[in-house]
Amino acid sequence: MTTHSKFLLRFCSLTLATLLSFTVSAAEKPALSLEETVSLKTASGAVMSPNGDAIAYVLSVPRELYVDKDGSAFRQLHVVNLEGESRPYFAGEVSVSKVAWSEDGNHLFFTGKRDLSADFSSLYRMPLHGGEAEVIYEPKSSMKAFYPSPDGKTIAFLAAPPKPEETKTLKEKGFKAVVYEESDPYVKVWLLDIESGEAVAQELEGSASVFSWAPDGEHYAAALAPTPMIDDEYMERDIFIVSTKDAKIRNQMNHVGKLGHFDWSPDGEQIAWIGGEDIHDPSEGRLYAASASGGERVELVPGYMGHVKDFYWNDNASITWLGGRGVWTELSRVALGQVEAAGDAPDSGPVIRSIHAAPGQQAAAAIADTPEHPPEVYLLRQGADPVRLTHSNPLLDERQLARQEVVRYAARDGLELDMMLVHPFEKKRGGNPLIFMIHGGPEAHYSNGWMSAYSRPAQTFAAQGYLVAYPNYRGSTGRGVEFSKHGQHAYADPEFNDIVDAKHYLVEAGLADGDRTGITGGSYGGFASMWAASALSEHFAASVAFVGISDQISKFGTTNIPKEMFNVHARSWPWDDWMWMLERSPIYHAGKVKTPLLIMHGDKDPRVHPAQSLEMYRNVKVRTDTPVRLVWYPGEQHGNAKTAARYDYALRLERWMNHFLKAPGGALPPYEIDLAARLPAAGEEAEAGSGE
Repeated sequence: MTTHSKFLLRFCSLTLATLLSFTVSAAEKPALSLEETVSLKTASGAVMSPNGDAIAYVLSVPRELYVDKDGSAFRQLHVVNLEGESRPYFAGEVSVSKVAWSEDGNHLFFTGKRDLSADFSSLYRMPLHGGEAEVIYEPKSSMKAFYPSPDGKTIAFLAAPPKPEETKTLKEKGFKAVVYEESDPYVKVWLLDIESGEAVAQELEGSASVFSWAPDGEHYAAALAPTPMIDDEYMERDIFIVSTKDAKIRNQMNHVGKLGHFDWSPDGEQIAWIGGEDIHDPSEGRLYAASASGGERVELVPGYMGHVKDFYWNDNASITWLGGRGVWTELSRVALGQVEAAGDAPDSGPVIRSIHAAPGQQAAAAIADTPEHPPEVYLLRQGADPVRLTHSNPLLDERQLARQEVVRYAARDGLELDMMLVHPFEKKRGGNPLIFMIHGGPEAHYSNGWMSAYSRPAQTFAAQGYLVAYPNYRGSTGRGVEFSKHGQHAYADPEFNDIVDAKHYLVEAGLADGDRTGITGGSYGGFASMWAASALSEHFAASVAFVGISDQISKFGTTNIPKEMFNVHARSWPWDDWMWMLERSPIYHAGKVKTPLLIMHGDKDPRVHPAQSLEMYRNVKVRTDTPVRLVWYPGEQHGNAKTAARYDYALRLERWMNHFLKAPGGALPPYEIDLAARLPAAGEEAEAGSGE
């Protein structure tokens, strides 16, 4: 039996009894609301202690709607032991960026703010066993990251040089001109002597973004790009070996293409790193190693049909690596000098997002999620199942969650593709209304973990009777380099036809109503949503596009990643083939738009300029009578960061889909959202709570 047939059989084997029990269960507990979706806490940055008995991590706590002053989520420092007992160390209305342990495990270092109005985060040191956090360094510019030395005497950090004191005064006098790109400051490597508090900048050519100490502390590795522009950081970084004593470059790894995490072997002889296969590889996902003193790189998992996401050294001769393959993740170990292919593809388990351990440790810290919960801290032991240590959202125990499933379907050219489905609470005869959630990139992919967020609230939609689909169309990561290159110089067609084929598959399976199909996504997913509303309009009854691409020609002139666009997406410049570029732009097809289109965008987006959304809105408005609306989010960039903006987005997405997929549709729904009516109730609840 083929894989395709097995999945069809799985659909057919769903019994009436199962459906009835699921429906009854759904009635016992409420569904997850939009307000609750944007309030969920998430863990990140898990770091194992030197003695392996505790894990430090950052807990993101969204601000309370209608109560807290608006802003990004609070980011708190927590520590959990291996029994799952977690306690806050730096909590409340604070912002923690990065965490690291002291060499003896008795202190935690972290960058953070007690006062969120402060210009820059401070560097703190906090005793693990009682005592207050103390500021050990106050930078006068933004500290990007920091790295304690092996001997515990020095902290390296990455930051731009501070601006002259008179800059603030001049700004107050109105001198605020910005020289585009040229005035972006270069990020330098600084070495901070902990005892004296003196920080000295290393005079290196280029702009630094990643750092790693050699075990002896006499050298370090730094990722340097020619300029601080994000495009150079994406496409032109390399790893340089530098002497700590005199800041002289001793070696260069000569990596070409995208670059990710790197680290030294315990003996300081080797450097391992994650990077792209070549300049045209859309994503860093190959695992390499080379001598720190020079020599050819060796790919450690050649031909891997997935993407390596993280790793750590076990000892001088072996590495544990984390891979994303298909919709799952896997952990494996590779011995240097004994390079071998990965084993069987994984088909279960939590989706692991990051791992951390020091050489010689018998356990590792991880961040992972499942269809039942957002990212949490996990403990990993060799040969044992991952153990969940934190439970940051007890609310989810009181909520009915929709059933989630992985399916595989065939595109029209026979290519097999993966898709996650979040099933409706109640199945309807003739199929349920369907919403596609399209990922960005396209160098990204969905895994079978937690699927709900402010921009894709699957659980809320499932409770309202929707089938929610997450397709990994061609050009996605997770299936090797060749697969991820499928969309190069092939914008829209055939990659977005894969979404149409997914719709046909779900309709034929009796799961979806083909006349009530919506689509939404952000960035490249926003491009897909605009394309679906225009070139593929006959297939979709509603579309919501977020920070999306509408004009491939003007995108080159307004984005901060033109080199990446050329090398890993278009593979040509606009002036080499204007018409090809134009024909793959939704504005070219705007006259065909029959799909009601809601467009939303942050007005400070440097990646996809807000003009991309304005162009699409204006073209649809002028050339058709189809309902179209444009919503700006002031101060937001490539995705909404503040809680209120996230909630507003979710409300507008929900209303648009309900209006055009479930209600009669027709004219635009009201543009206002009656948020003010909720303020008195929220204020009363807050006052009652304080009185108790």
